[in-house]
Amino acid sequence: MGFVLPVLFALFAAFSNALATVLQRRASLTVPQSDGFRFGLVLDLLRRPVWICGILAVIAAGVGQAAALATGALSLVQPLFVLELPLALLIASLVARKRLPGVLWLAVAAVVAGLGTVLVAASPTGNRTHVPPDRWVLALPACAAAAAVLAAAGLRRPPGRLRAGCLGAATAVCYALTAALMKTAVHALGEGGLGAFLTTWETYGFAASGICAVLLLEHAMQGGPLVASQPALTLGDAAVGVALGVVLYEEHLRTHWWLVPQLLGLTLICAGVLALARSGEGDGPSAP
Repeated sequence: MGFVLPVLFALFAAFSNALATVLQRRASLTVPQSDGFRFGLVLDLLRRPVWICGILAVIAAGVGQAAALATGALSLVQPLFVLELPLALLIASLVARKRLPGVLWLAVAAVVAGLGTVLVAASPTGNRTHVPPDRWVLALPACAAAAAVLAAAGLRRPPGRLRAGCLGAATAVCYALTAALMKTAVHALGEGGLGAFLTTWETYGFAASGICAVLLLEHAMQGGPLVASQPALTLGDAAVGVALGVVLYEEHLRTHWWLVPQLLGLTLICAGVLALARSGEGDGPSAP
């Protein structure tokens, strides 16, 4: 149960997030673009049924992620969200009824093979349920500052790949922080029921972080092509998630000679993601 269940729940969440990304991307391209951060963007999107469907997929992904975090380590669950990028491109190609070229299939295979290699070699362990307050005191400001800097850098840029990439990276930091806070809140729910869930500060922390992530994601989807925002989002979410798992929850990754296959897997993942990001085919399926 320590491996199979969290992996299955995380894969379900990754698929739901990928579907949500495609639907939200299609909806975001039908509303007026803005040069800065605009809260009214969500009000415009609420009039788009496609966006509503995307939000329902986000909710399904949240449920799957909560179940995965309740049964497995943060450093095991978050890297699996790297699969969102190839899944999003595959879903987008089906929606647009376009076939992906062979080079993209090779890139998808590289991401999947690399992720499997990293997880087997690293073998994340540990399922701590409580984080001392002094660790949150350091982690929360660091994540907030990183997200703010990335968001500000993106909003200064005109619509395009750089803007979408920065906003996608800011979204990734918020998503990883949301997962870290959610892990403690979910365990409070399991151990103390609804009362404990509603009285722990982590519940409201992950809700606030999640709202920030959704707002940033919508601007990232509107700010540039899917293949620019999605790699920054998925890779950043995995990297920050693993770091928070190690720092906050004292999760362990195998080292010594196991670092060799881990680096090989990371190389495959990065090569696959860069190939997907450079391909112009990614823009077509994601367009409405």
